Amino acid sequence: MGQRQYLIIIEQTENNYGAYSPDVPGCVATGDTLGECIDEMRAALEFHFEGMALHGEEIPEESYGTALYVTVAVPESVTA
Repeated sequence: MGQRQYLIIIEQTENNYGAYSPDVPGCVATGDTLGECIDEMRAALEFHFEGMALHGEEIPEESYGTALYVTVAVPESVTA
C-alpha cells in the first residue's frame, strides 16, 4: 500500500470545523477541533479510497494544489 498527499481545505464554522479535498469530490469530514477535523478527514479519505478499490475504481491522483490567503482592496459599503 502506497501513500499520497492530498490537499484538504478546512473551514471553521460557528460550531466546528469542516474539511474537503478538491481532488476527491464528495469526501468530507467534520470535527470539534482543528486537529480532530484533520484526523477525521484523513480517515474519510482512507475509507473512501478503500471503497473505490473494492469497486475497481481508479484512485484520483493528487493535484499538488496550494491554498493561501491574499489581501485585496474592498470598497466601503454604501448605506442608504
